[in-house]
Amino acid sequence: MKTNGGRCRIRALCWLRREWRGAGMAQKKYLQAKLTQFLREDRIQLWKPPYTDENKKVGLALKDLAKQYSDRLECCENEVEKVIEEIRCKAIERGTGNDNYRTTGIATIEVFLPPRLKKDRKNLLETRLHITGRELRSKIAETFGLQENYIKIVINKKQLQLGKTLEEQGVAHNVKAMVLELKQSEEDARKNFQLEEEEQNEAKLKEKQIQRTKRGLEILAKRGTQISPQQSNIFKTVVDPEMTPYLDIANQTGRSIRIPPSERKALMLAMGYHEKGRAFLKRKEYGIALPCLLDADKYFCECCRELLDTVDNYAVLQLDIVWCYFRLEQLECLDDAEKKLNLAQKCFKNCYGENHQRLVHIKGNCGKEKVLFLRLYLLQGIRNYHSGNDVEACEYLNKARQLFKELYIDPSKVDNLLQLGFTAQEARLGLRACDGNVDHAATHITNRREELAQIRMEEKEKKRRRLENIRFLEGMGYSTHAAQQALHAASGNLDEALKILLSNPQIWWLNDSNPETDNCQESPSQENIDQLVYMGFDALVAEAALRVFRGNVQLAAQTLAHNGGSLPPELPLSPEDSLSPPATSPSDSAGTSSASTDEDMETEAVNEILEDIPEHEEDYLDSTLEDEEIIIAEYLSYVENRKSATKKN
Repeated sequence: MKTNGGRCRIRALCWLRREWRGAGMAQKKYLQAKLTQFLREDRIQLWKPPYTDENKKVGLALKDLAKQYSDRLECCENEVEKVIEEIRCKAIERGTGNDNYRTTGIATIEVFLPPRLKKDRKNLLETRLHITGRELRSKIAETFGLQENYIKIVINKKQLQLGKTLEEQGVAHNVKAMVLELKQSEEDARKNFQLEEEEQNEAKLKEKQIQRTKRGLEILAKRGTQISPQQSNIFKTVVDPEMTPYLDIANQTGRSIRIPPSERKALMLAMGYHEKGRAFLKRKEYGIALPCLLDADKYFCECCRELLDTVDNYAVLQLDIVWCYFRLEQLECLDDAEKKLNLAQKCFKNCYGENHQRLVHIKGNCGKEKVLFLRLYLLQGIRNYHSGNDVEACEYLNKARQLFKELYIDPSKVDNLLQLGFTAQEARLGLRACDGNVDHAATHITNRREELAQIRMEEKEKKRRRLENIRFLEGMGYSTHAAQQALHAASGNLDEALKILLSNPQIWWLNDSNPETDNCQESPSQENIDQLVYMGFDALVAEAALRVFRGNVQLAAQTLAHNGGSLPPELPLSPEDSLSPPATSPSDSAGTSSASTDEDMETEAVNEILEDIPEHEEDYLDSTLEDEEIIIAEYLSYVENRKSATKKN
């Protein structure tokens, strides 16, 4: 699946400064994880004596414990003592909350606020679980000074539904809730009213954008597609001048494929939400990307396990979700980050083969897919570091660094390919597929262009034949809609489609409000009746058939012949049974304008989805790796410099 990319230098510099400010936070998380691990191993209960007295105040033994652990970690004793005290206070708060929940039924929710807030982003909120999601959102907004209509809440890796109660959504005591802001702000409050108003307008636009995304995908998922399970499924935008735009799903070569109808809609919505989420990721709009990615995960889970184990889309989605949590600085909210990363690794293995042999057999190389493994190893390294597993973190981070060295592209080689008329994206993908050899990359890109051109020609010819078949059936008296439905059911086979139409004459009623059809006489002419009688049909049956088919002798004759000289019982036998077109009422006329507006809105929603479907089928493998380079170096510095840190007594 695909998206367009591009990154300016100023953004990279901003990211570097932000990571530098976040260095202390990452090291603090490591220290918390390591101390929690020590406490668990030593079976120390900080909320009990001698670490906590009867008044829940800190005991003197905590200082001795801090010294012991600071020696083991070779780091500052005061810092260790401070973190242990935070863990102790949290344990007491948790115990108090548990007691309160047992006696009063009031649950405690751990709320993780947006990164822009200067205060502690981890806060506790008490609430009853019978309230609705809307009431919880209002309570969070009021408690923490946020604007209710411009936040989204994620609990248990799902968006909070406003109309359902917390209990109905599986929200329990001590659950974690992450707050996402739709507005893009770096300040705690706005003093300038005009700027605040602009920010609110931006948030409204983003909320509308999310709603349009959902509407557009629902529309496209309902439209006709033919799809089937294959490795590296991608979306393909299909816009036929004589047909309605819809989405097709193709394999890694760009050819349309088929899957069972029961899987089709769920897969279409899953891939659509994933693509939209990736578009937001590329624009660094992580707060909007995450809801789309979580929706994609929900729909992928409706697909059969066999399908998820044989395509790489699901694995890539797991990486994107964990990456999004990381960039939102909320990785601790994702309790199953390890599970998602292990799932991604398993899916890649099933899809590509043990040593990528299946991938090499299909595509001839695996250089481009190494980008996915680089991000996998990087995220595994970050997760292990935040969990206090410095040895495993170092191992994964070094694997990521080694892959980065393999995948690094000399800018001069990209320039050489640009001068040959290729795009920067084609250049990066081609060079990685050919181990950096410019000549081989140029040949690879040219061959791929020719393959895609051949596929497009085949698809165009297939559409041409389909349109010819539709026109042939229209010439027999069937409506465009009926012809389309029959051909779709017959997989494009004209003879089979005709059999379907004859066996199911009620399909004829799927008309297109064709004036020529609507104006057919309800009282058949004697001449037409005589024609059917001459063919051997009963006069009364012939008249009834002509009434049903509005005077169309050919359709009447074919239907009677196919059904042994009689009409199928499911067909209406009198004009009153829906033969005459409905009269236009004043209310219908009044609704014309409204319907037109709805169509415009649908068109806008669909076009917005289509704009984010990338042109290149391997867009998801294209990355400059600028962000990854910075993050690898940063986290390796945390791991490698930890033991050399000086004690501060």
